[in-house]
Amino acid sequence: MRNRYLKVLTLFWSAAIEAELEYRINFLLATLSSLGNLAGSLFGLFLFYGNGYSFAGWRWEAALVVLGIFTLMQGFSATFLAPNLNSIVRQVQEGTLDFVLLKPIRSQFWLSTRTISPWGLPDIIFGSIIIGYAGTKLGLGIDDYLISTIPLCFSFVILYSLWFMLGSTSIWFVKISNVTEVLRGLLEAGRYPMVAYPTAYRFFFTFVVPVAFLTTIPAEALLGRSQISWIVGAGVLALALFFVSTRFWRFALRFYTSASS
Repeated sequence: MRNRYLKVLTLFWSAAIEAELEYRINFLLATLSSLGNLAGSLFGLFLFYGNGYSFAGWRWEAALVVLGIFTLMQGFSATFLAPNLNSIVRQVQEGTLDFVLLKPIRSQFWLSTRTISPWGLPDIIFGSIIIGYAGTKLGLGIDDYLISTIPLCFSFVILYSLWFMLGSTSIWFVKISNVTEVLRGLLEAGRYPMVAYPTAYRFFFTFVVPVAFLTTIPAEALLGRSQISWIVGAGVLALALFFVSTRFWRFALRFYTSASS
């Protein structure tokens, strides 16, 4: 069973990359766009630190780690999540979701991995460069990076689960672009450490919309100052949200009216 899904995933992504690479100029445009967004983020961060102010407990290089992880998350979303979210909406609009549900494969897997966009790779590369640069300045070792991969993987699962549940709502609302922009706007808070926000906002971005688990907690793990309870909490949240996303998709399908009905 596992080998079958792996073969299907390989076919999906190889076909998607071949199709996308027909428009190679898009990669240059995506790189320029990523550079522009990164420059804006660095400028915003510099406005704080350039005037002698710093977030409590976060020197410039440590704040760069958070920004690097945020950029990494942006690349992950653009590469794996956004193309498939748009695909769910299109499948519902065109009534072709019927064919997905009839395939001998889990519909959530098919809809989540069917396509991939290489245009998010610049953000992944730039995010990794920033993290590496900041880590060098902070004297971080390979062990620190390995430890941080655990909460970082949890962050990917959390972000995926949020995106997929949002995509599932297209069965009721069809057009969900406005809701998508709201989620994007909320996730923008992750470009800075959570201590940058007032207490009420920190509570909201930790326990209501789990932005802190996406960037700040992995950054603290990389810096070697994250409490084990927060990492365990991130793991529990990731598993819980993934389970909820699966159940929510099955619940949403009860309300799906197929094109043939």
